[in-house]
Amino acid sequence: MEKRFVFTTKFRITVIIFMLIGVASLVAILIDSGPGKLLWSRILLNNYFFLAIALSGVFFIVVHALGESGWQTSIQRIPEAMGTFIPVAGFLMLIMIVFGSHDLYQWTHKGHLDAVLEAKKNYLNMPFFIVRFAIYFAGWIILSNLMRRQSLLQDTDPDLIHYKKHRIFSGLFIVFFAVTVSTSSWDWLMSIDAHWYSTLYGWYVFSGLLVSGVAMIILLVLILKASGYMKHVNKEHLHDLGKYLFAFSILWAYLWFSQYALIWYGNLPEETVYYVQRLSGYKYLFFLNFIINFGAPFLILMTRNSKRTPWIMAIAAIVVLAGHWIDYYLAIMPGIMHAKPAITISDAGLTLGYLGIFLYFTFSALAKANLVPANHPFFKESLEYHTNY
Repeated sequence: MEKRFVFTTKFRITVIIFMLIGVASLVAILIDSGPGKLLWSRILLNNYFFLAIALSGVFFIVVHALGESGWQTSIQRIPEAMGTFIPVAGFLMLIMIVFGSHDLYQWTHKGHLDAVLEAKKNYLNMPFFIVRFAIYFAGWIILSNLMRRQSLLQDTDPDLIHYKKHRIFSGLFIVFFAVTVSTSSWDWLMSIDAHWYSTLYGWYVFSGLLVSGVAMIILLVLILKASGYMKHVNKEHLHDLGKYLFAFSILWAYLWFSQYALIWYGNLPEETVYYVQRLSGYKYLFFLNFIINFGAPFLILMTRNSKRTPWIMAIAAIVVLAGHWIDYYLAIMPGIMHAKPAITISDAGLTLGYLGIFLYFTFSALAKANLVPANHPFFKESLEYHTNY
């Protein structure tokens, strides 16, 4: 059983190519439209998309640690490594806020705020916005690093004190995350349409975060297995990851429909404007979003065997990631661009560049620690794991 992942030249060249494509796409967007709404809306989209995936990795670890679950122990270093992207996302998000907030958020336009935005200015103002930003990332980074540190210490010291401290930090993280996952989505996504509000929005964004993170974990597991690593991970573990992807896709669809149906039934202008805007200019993409993010994983992963077949799981994970990129696109673009959708090659290239950055830091973190947390008290349980469902 291997102990270390080697970040080989082949892997490095691949992620560097991705990043170069991203830089070229960024330049193309700048040449086409300059440093304005088009640029910053695309950066916000990719910043939030990959931040959500990184946070989902940490949440995956936390939930299983608090639930004293054992089956996922053999793959836990993958979501741990995903979490190391959070500081990078924070730096990129800070650049966006400093230089692009005026193009992204109407409430920053001090000269002509209407009555609704004036009423919200105690919350939606730049000083408090930056303070909240700092609190979010400080909490996420500190607690995720503390958890990872205890996990790595256990590799050299089997004392259960590290496991117990890990659970304590997990408890602190889940309380902090329960609040900030909603409030950060209000700040960075919902305040784009600051006249609009939804009490389900935080839950809706959280469900998309869960699905995207699980999809990325599945892809990374399959990539490592195809490269000769993670031989201890078998169809039983893959099956449980597939069940997560299937279940969370249904949860996302439930919240998508609940938010839409409640606003449609209430028929209040300050609520319906959000969907009127998306159904008028983005109608086909709006319904394609639901089909991809619910219909596709539901049909692909319905059977037991599909969740145990690597190539089917890979397809499902890629489809889900693409679908939730579209979901964030619909959350961001209509309120900023006010135009019909125009997903271009440059958009795909910029996302590929962000993927390269994400994979670089994830693979670098994997290379710095044992892939197998052999001293974890539940590691043996994970090796002998078998599911009948």
